[in-house]
Amino acid sequence: MKALVLSGGSGLRLRPFSHSMPKQLLPIANKPVIDHVLENIRDIGITDIGVVVGGQAPEIITALGDGSRWGTRLTYLHQKKPLGLAHCLLQAREFLGDDDFVVYLGDNMLLDGISDLASDFSADRPAAHVVLHKVSDPTTFGVAELGPDGEVSRLVEKPSYPRSNLALIGVYFFTPAIHEAVRAIGPSPRGELEITDAVQWLLDRGIRVTATEYTGYWKDVGRVEDVLECNRRVLDGLSPAVAGEVDDMSVIRGPVVIEPGARITRSVIEGPVIVGASAVLTDSHVGPHVSIGRGCILRDARLDGSMALDGAVITGVRGLHHSLIGRSARVGPSGGVTQQHRLVVGDHCQVEVAV
Repeated sequence: MKALVLSGGSGLRLRPFSHSMPKQLLPIANKPVIDHVLENIRDIGITDIGVVVGGQAPEIITALGDGSRWGTRLTYLHQKKPLGLAHCLLQAREFLGDDDFVVYLGDNMLLDGISDLASDFSADRPAAHVVLHKVSDPTTFGVAELGPDGEVSRLVEKPSYPRSNLALIGVYFFTPAIHEAVRAIGPSPRGELEITDAVQWLLDRGIRVTATEYTGYWKDVGRVEDVLECNRRVLDGLSPAVAGEVDDMSVIRGPVVIEPGARITRSVIEGPVIVGASAVLTDSHVGPHVSIGRGCILRDARLDGSMALDGAVITGVRGLHHSLIGRSARVGPSGGVTQQHRLVVGDHCQVEVAV
């Protein structure tokens, strides 16, 4: 069995961050989203993985390398234009060969892994096995309708009047039967080859499609709010580990990870919090639910429910709440009254706020 990880999307909803980094590389608890994806795939025993990349291919290839650190082999497949998920299968046809395979969107977090899903597919090996999750607004998703036996009877992409609240999420299992379907369908009204149309093509011909409802935590990290929420959920599972330096005047409470080379001076850290390698925190109060990236500098700062990406500098700001601070961004005071702030700051920006 092989895997196909889709990482070619442009991430329009995550601007300004996606201007300078692929959304798949946004760190959740200081680990890129796509790292979590590759770990889930490795954990079901797959070692041969194709990665579909687009305009930001160099950043993804640099970050992932050859895949050896996961015990896998990565093959990069270039998609010139984002022409739909089914188009990715066309691009990957030679790589996939005649093997069964899993398609996994590189910006989706499934915290409970995909082992049970893979077992459900392997148990009777239908032509396609889709993964579903109950959502509050099905009109923004592909939606599955199930028959009385629980098998898929119909798929509808972003229905105006959904007959089900079971949305397709970013994991699909296929046998080689899907390749004929992908070749047979045409572009949707938005000009893309839709994976839902390919699976519906199978259904229209009486070919069996099954489904599993995923009841664990799932999030498509397509918006800033989703990134922050997912970060909080991952941090809730943190196991404490202090490898950096913490002086006698600092206080550490709850599950806190301090990576090697980080220095904590006269500060309070309230877990769950992760502090990246070589970060420096001085006279600051951090947490709960905060991730601090590698090489960050915090002086006289207070923040909670937030993320500071690698190299960010935050000084003299004591009210950051549910904020996402980009790589090498600088946040500092400009004068005025003390108040809370919520910031969404892109990479390499400089922001001054009232203190």
